[in-house]
Amino acid sequence: MRETQTIVEDLKHHAGGEVLVRGWLYGRRSSGKVQFLQVRDGSGIVQCVMGKGDVPDDVYRACDLLPQESSLAVRGTVREDKRAPGGYEIQAKAVEIVNVAEPYPIAPQEHGTGFLMAHRHLWLRSRKQHAVLRIRAEIVRAIRDTLDGDGFTLVDAPVFTPSACEGTTTLFEVAYFDDKAFLTQSGQLYMEAAAMALGKVYCFGPAFRAEKSKTRRHLTEFWMVEPEIAYGDMGDSMAVAERLIAAIAARVLDRRREDLKVLERDVSKLEALVPPFPRISYTDAVKGLNESGQPFEWGGDFGAPDETAISSRHEKPVFVHRFPAQVKAFYMKPDPEDARLALGFDILAPEGYGEIVGGGERADGLAFLEAKIAEHKLPRDAFEWYLDLRRFGSVPHSGFGLGLERTVAWMCGLEHLREAIPFPRMLYKIYP
Repeated sequence: MRETQTIVEDLKHHAGGEVLVRGWLYGRRSSGKVQFLQVRDGSGIVQCVMGKGDVPDDVYRACDLLPQESSLAVRGTVREDKRAPGGYEIQAKAVEIVNVAEPYPIAPQEHGTGFLMAHRHLWLRSRKQHAVLRIRAEIVRAIRDTLDGDGFTLVDAPVFTPSACEGTTTLFEVAYFDDKAFLTQSGQLYMEAAAMALGKVYCFGPAFRAEKSKTRRHLTEFWMVEPEIAYGDMGDSMAVAERLIAAIAARVLDRRREDLKVLERDVSKLEALVPPFPRISYTDAVKGLNESGQPFEWGGDFGAPDETAISSRHEKPVFVHRFPAQVKAFYMKPDPEDARLALGFDILAPEGYGEIVGGGERADGLAFLEAKIAEHKLPRDAFEWYLDLRRFGSVPHSGFGLGLERTVAWMCGLEHLREAIPFPRMLYKIYP
């Protein structure tokens, strides 16, 4: 039977006991008669103290020459030491060298972004990137737990689609046997179908936008969670989105505070994310921009500088609702009190992170959608199944999409989305 190993994160439960830790050499220093090996295993980093007489001489000499990222297994006794990372260290009794690494290309000195992105598969091993990925995983768990606990059912949406959801200009077209298909921009239309079957649903998966953008806020491949609520109006979706964001922040603070410290994140910004969040109309947001000396014409869509200016007035995320229908998707329901407006909303994150949620109420009338499909010159045949949802038991319904990478970047305090996903896909960037 293979010997049971202990992960670094759990060493606090084994003080005074003997453990086996398997991992990689993160760093090493020596005083001649004592070596200090920093070993990382994916859950954390532990210092292993090894005296010259604690292991065979050949092992001691080999460890003294061991390059960074060599893989090894260390057996020893756990000791509490407040000076050590994590408060515990291991007094080594045996070391097995599993693999001697070649010279590691990522040195302690500063590297350019291009170099680090080309070595993304190795850069992930650094402390900060490791912390980001752990926080990302926690955010995913928080999203699922929150929605599952709120009575939503997970329904997977397809990646290959016959039609566009948000528009035709940012589609990745792919050959599909003797036909053509597109990589999904959103699972929303399919969630509308699922909501008519199951009531409250959500999908959680990748989305693709062929936007030729090089800003820090855009990726060509990203992940979204998209809840949809049958018999739900815009207010219902806003309430779910608010609860979801608050739950994400609370979970990260509760379970990933040490990772936030590694990232030097100001946690007071996250501690402030307690509902209610402010709500303003699009019209009032435009008025505020103009009054602050930032000219903006009513009817246009907000760009990054506009979103930053609007959100800068608030410590919490801010809802902006009732946008002009002309800047929203064809399926948005018009405001019955003002046909110029759509019953849609965005949530703008503070600290300049921009839109993290977009959603609203969907049009539930067949004639309205038929007219919109014709107006936008969309292929009618590709949307016949979508129109069926209005032919057979149509009801008011609403939903939203939350971008995972923007949320991760915001929670972690990252400057660019490329660090919020393990292997980013950007304009002219698809390696590794």
